[in-house]
Amino acid sequence: MIGRLSGVLLEKNPPQLLVDCNGIGYEVSVPMSTFYNLPAIGERVVLLTHLTVREDAHLLYGFGGAEERNVFRELIKISGIGARTALAILSGMSVPDLAQAITLQEAGRLTRVPGIGKKTAERLLLELKGKLGADLGGAPAASSDHSADILNALLALGYSDKEASLALKQVPAGSGVSDGIKAALKSLSRA
Repeated sequence: MIGRLSGVLLEKNPPQLLVDCNGIGYEVSVPMSTFYNLPAIGERVVLLTHLTVREDAHLLYGFGGAEERNVFRELIKISGIGARTALAILSGMSVPDLAQAITLQEAGRLTRVPGIGKKTAERLLLELKGKLGADLGGAPAASSDHSADILNALLALGYSDKEASLALKQVPAGSGVSDGIKAALKSLSRA
């Protein structure tokens, strides 16, 4: 298994790279988040990698950091999510944004990524809940559950994603569901 590449960056054609490692050129597909942080052509680059072996190809995927690679690996474990879709998700949203969407169970944020429909987004939320959101979201599980309940209540009342998310930020930490909804509604009535 190829876990890391260190070499000279020869070509950059999104999302493909060509990296020269001591005379051997490796073609690597990277998410746009990694692509934007690459050095100039001719400079040294270090990428963490994931090798996928298929009947018809050996495909190498590169990442700027371990967190991004770990998320990629979690994504491709999900039935119906291939490497291209996982790269699209990581290109469309940062790892902390993805973790927050999972923690708060916000399917709407995932459907903004090209190629992700409502059913796929819901499956991602279900499969990754507790695996990704809790680890990377930074919020304790109990308060994130209350946040999700409060957010869902506001959405059910007809508020937009943006309004509900802004109101949720005004809710004091550690609030229960009913107190949180009351605080969110107060902040919405002032707006």
